[in-house]
Amino acid sequence: MTAHSHRSPAAAGDAQRRYDVAVVGGGAAGLGGALALTRARRSVLVIDSGAPRNAPADGVHVYPGHEGTPPAQLLATARAEVTGYGGEITTGTVVAAGRRGPGGFRLVLDGGAVVEAARLLVTTGLVDELPPVPGLAERWGRDVLHCPYCHGWEVRDTPIGVLATGPLAVHQALLWRQWSEDVTLFRHTAPEFGDEEYEKLAARGVSVVDGEVTGLEVTGDRLTGVRLAGGRTVPRRALATATRLTARADFLDGLGLKPAEQEVGGQVIGTAIPADPTGATAVPGVWAAGNVTSPTEQVVGSAAAGVRAGAAINADLIAEETGRAVAARRAAGAPPAAADTGAGTGAGEF
Repeated sequence: MTAHSHRSPAAAGDAQRRYDVAVVGGGAAGLGGALALTRARRSVLVIDSGAPRNAPADGVHVYPGHEGTPPAQLLATARAEVTGYGGEITTGTVVAAGRRGPGGFRLVLDGGAVVEAARLLVTTGLVDELPPVPGLAERWGRDVLHCPYCHGWEVRDTPIGVLATGPLAVHQALLWRQWSEDVTLFRHTAPEFGDEEYEKLAARGVSVVDGEVTGLEVTGDRLTGVRLAGGRTVPRRALATATRLTARADFLDGLGLKPAEQEVGGQVIGTAIPADPTGATAVPGVWAAGNVTSPTEQVVGSAAAGVRAGAAINADLIAEETGRAVAARRAAGAPPAAADTGAGTGAGEF
């Protein structure tokens, strides 16, 4: 079934729009899945809140063919590709999701619009919950950073700070050391490190500063230092920090699908919707892809996960449609189909 309409979802009380697949979330994962599905001639609606996680970043990195592309430009191009194949995109936030009979789902958007779909692909991503240090949020994605593979090159060879938030802090500092010889680990409120950890840091020339971080020093529009509780300021050009990665998935409560805590190296890093390698969740008919199910995935991986999920959803729909066709054929009294040898049909000819 090909989607050519670009109407908005029906408002409450109007005739409800029905789709093969509703994609909740319009980032790289959602648009990757939508592209695979629209090219498979499925009717697809992408519901996007318009608040991408990477909006503050100057560019998308480690994405072959798109290195340094501004996030908004990458999304605009992908949106045009999806609508070019007949997909629909609407701005909105899904506030509730439930079953529609035995074979579909009903979504309610903020504002009251209602959407029905045979399958759901959830690609709503996550929210970065920053440590409660004044000034971090204002500099987030600019010179307060989280991923060295995303931002390390841009701050290479500059004084970099790492704000400790848990057991992974030493690993994080050693990782950032690859991009600069001047790395300082601020222990902040983290527990005391062990002797082996201090030895590793010393061996790599990473200095450790005790004391709680209370704010940032900014000159003009640029980070220049990290301020400690005692009043001391340590000059830094960038500050790396881990965030709590919380899945945007509250609307799935009505389907009994809840995020699970994610742990790395003994530290809970956030929550995610459990899913298998194809993106299938514990709820039949619901797939998930991107950061909502894989919190540490980068943009290129999220796009690939969306495509995999889209292909899996299409295969699932084909299996269901084939089952209905077989049942209808049998109900019509058609005899069992004999094997076709291809004789006289031109089979095998070019």
